Amino acid sequence: MRIVIADDHAIVRSGFSMILNFQPDMEVIATAADGIEAYAMVAKHEPDVLLLDLSMPPGESGLIATGKIKEDFPDTKILILTMHDDEEYLFHVLKNGASGYILKNAPDDELLTAIRTVSRGETYIHPKMATSLVREFVKGEQRLNDENPFEVLSKRELEVLPLVAKGYGNKEIAEKLFISVKTVEAHKAKIMEKLNLKSRPELVEYALKKKLLNF
Repeated sequence: MRIVIADDHAIVRSGFSMILNFQPDMEVIATAADGIEAYAMVAKHEPDVLLLDLSMPPGESGLIATGKIKEDFPDTKILILTMHDDEEYLFHVLKNGASGYILKNAPDDELLTAIRTVSRGETYIHPKMATSLVREFVKGEQRLNDENPFEVLSKRELEVLPLVAKGYGNKEIAEKLFISVKTVEAHKAKIMEKLNLKSRPELVEYALKKKLLNF
């Protein structure tokens, strides 16, 4: 199977490439350092599997890239790499089209099993995460379908939200909108409160669901 690896750390890309290229049924055909580059490599090579890091600052995050790549290249299976053993992250990446989720510190054998599993069109989820996944799915569907952002948020908050979702820091947002860092922080807190969101992954999911990332 043909594989693309996307991670912002060169040493991680090299390490995974060595492990995978040693397998008789796997070949790493390209690597990428962020979500935008990952999209370009998938468009160019149309791999069977994309190993995609969830967090790649300051580039586009894996969560956003997953949705775009899955929509335009549905035949490429996406396996998320992350350090976060967190049910919320699992829920959001699977909703955005990923076929699986594996921790970076997982044993080599588990990584290889996960890749082969998603390449067959199956989903790879650690058994202990399954119950939490169902719970997060029910909670997420109820929350995301309730609010209309154009009724709940102010004009300024509608400007801040997509920038936060795209991964910009407080200082960068302040410079783009010509406001202070403290004002950005206040807007972020208010957005989370109004929308009843508890984490940045939830905010990104909300922005994707409501099609706010093009603002």
